[in-house]
Amino acid sequence: MTKDPLQDVTLGVHMSPPNQPSSQLDLGPWAEANGFDSLWIPDGLGRMDAFTMAAGIAPRTERIRLCLGIVPVFTRPAAVIATSAMTMTHLAPERFVLGLGSSSHTMIERWYGMAFDKPLTRVRETAGLVRSVLAGERTRFEGETIRSDSFRLGIAPRCEVPIYLAALRPKMLELAGEIANGVILNLVPLELLPRMLEHIDTGAKRSGRRVEDLEVVAFIYVFAGSDNETAEAEMANIAAGYFSTPVYSDFLKWMGYTNEAEAILEGFRERDRAKSLGAFTPEVLHKLGIIGDPDHCRRGIAEYASAGVDVPVIAPGAENPEAYQSTLNAFTR
Repeated sequence: MTKDPLQDVTLGVHMSPPNQPSSQLDLGPWAEANGFDSLWIPDGLGRMDAFTMAAGIAPRTERIRLCLGIVPVFTRPAAVIATSAMTMTHLAPERFVLGLGSSSHTMIERWYGMAFDKPLTRVRETAGLVRSVLAGERTRFEGETIRSDSFRLGIAPRCEVPIYLAALRPKMLELAGEIANGVILNLVPLELLPRMLEHIDTGAKRSGRRVEDLEVVAFIYVFAGSDNETAEAEMANIAAGYFSTPVYSDFLKWMGYTNEAEAILEGFRERDRAKSLGAFTPEVLHKLGIIGDPDHCRRGIAEYASAGVDVPVIAPGAENPEAYQSTLNAFTR
């Protein structure tokens, strides 16, 4: 009998694309019952608040880790993030993970009207201040991007809160390696993974650790089915949306896809959606996501695990509810 390629792989599931909040509440119990280790809950996008969703799912589950991915460091003061995280330790003790990240110019500047200044420093300072507040310390912090004085939690956390950082390029990858419990990757072609792990390891060495001491998580868009043409179009739509923002555009160029990055930006400037969506060849789309029948997709996820991803997170990319569920079903245990 052929061994299941995912037999020893720890799998997560991502709430993507989010549907109605009431239906998403059911995803936690379903994922727990079907062998997933963690549920990754996005924040913002005008669709859901990650802390609220995690709090709603907590009493409906018992074992699955509830992981926030990603809470932008610009949208809440560190004291508020810490207070919300403390609350989650009482609702889901020993199974809550706080994912922090810088987000993007589009979300922070255009949508929320805030300055997207010094994102690397903002992430470092926020993560450090959140950690000190959760440790019970009274704040006395004056940083380059944030400050807080005389704040202290009124209720102690029930347990420690692991802090994971979202990272794309070298400086943020190295910061995650240096100060975080884990790192969260997104839209990473398999061929790029060794470079990213090397940068995480460089940062980890600064604090006397190695990359193996962190949990490496990767959000992977998956389309498990027979309609590859539709899946490729949906993957192109997802990729164009991400790579139209400066942060992700720079990431795409760092991957080596400069022409594609420029074509996407040009399409958005000209309001020519077809140009942006047509920037990627099918070959590149199949590197940014995993598209194919269920067996192909399972083998693809196993390759990420073999290459150093501790928790591959299945992010179903299909808009059609049946195709969405079909992808999830391909990874049940």
